[in-house]
Amino acid sequence: MLELYTHPMSPCAQKVRLVLHEKGLAWTSHHVELSQKENLRPEYLALNPLGVVPTLVDDGKPVIESSIICEYLEDAFPRPALRPTDPHARARMRFWMKQVDSRLHPACGALQWPLIMRPALLEKPVEEREALLAQVPEAPRRERQRRLLEHGLDAPDVSAAVATYCELIQAMDRALAEGEWVAGDQFSLADASLAPYFQTLHQFDWLDLFVTSDRITHWYERCRERESYREAVSRDFPTETLAQLRRDGQAARGQVAVHLPPASAQ
Repeated sequence: MLELYTHPMSPCAQKVRLVLHEKGLAWTSHHVELSQKENLRPEYLALNPLGVVPTLVDDGKPVIESSIICEYLEDAFPRPALRPTDPHARARMRFWMKQVDSRLHPACGALQWPLIMRPALLEKPVEEREALLAQVPEAPRRERQRRLLEHGLDAPDVSAAVATYCELIQAMDRALAEGEWVAGDQFSLADASLAPYFQTLHQFDWLDLFVTSDRITHWYERCRERESYREAVSRDFPTETLAQLRRDGQAARGQVAVHLPPASAQ
């Protein structure tokens, strides 16, 4: 009875797929082609008025916003548990989920959107591009996409995005000094929420630009070794796709690296 409207490269959709796999749940997948703005079609907006992925539909009822979806799945299917039982650890889990939603996701969008979504839009006539962007429901997201469409990785959003990634990776490093996972000794919704944003760095071959800590490296390796990650994320990046993404990432490497703090720039 579970259906998921998703896109392979959406970190928000990846984290929900991770949770679905961690819980051993079966679901029907519906691909939403973001580069063609299928997320703005009336039939999709009827499910998700924000026009974003993912959307979970359970027994005909939609649930939107990826962190809410993850908590919904934890409530509806509590075993195996992905929320710590200790209240303090649970609070840390939710702290990281909030950091992802409010800071890391917009930062990732500024880095990934120009390479994944922009090329398809640039192929369309100007009038069609503008008509599509005008349909984006939220004004801040709409204006950011306009800037990224016009300027690509030279947009003013990119510098702040790189800084946010660096700051949160440093904070994660401190958190991982206290346990194997970011909220303690248990893989939780926090790790499922964070890992897809390292997939973005991995697919563009940018991990070495941002990650210098062994703790972060080993944490991400543990994430990637989980069956849920292999099934929910890695399998959507076949060899040819990953090779093209890495070529794109190498071509854009300088535009990203220029914004790194001096000690991190390579």
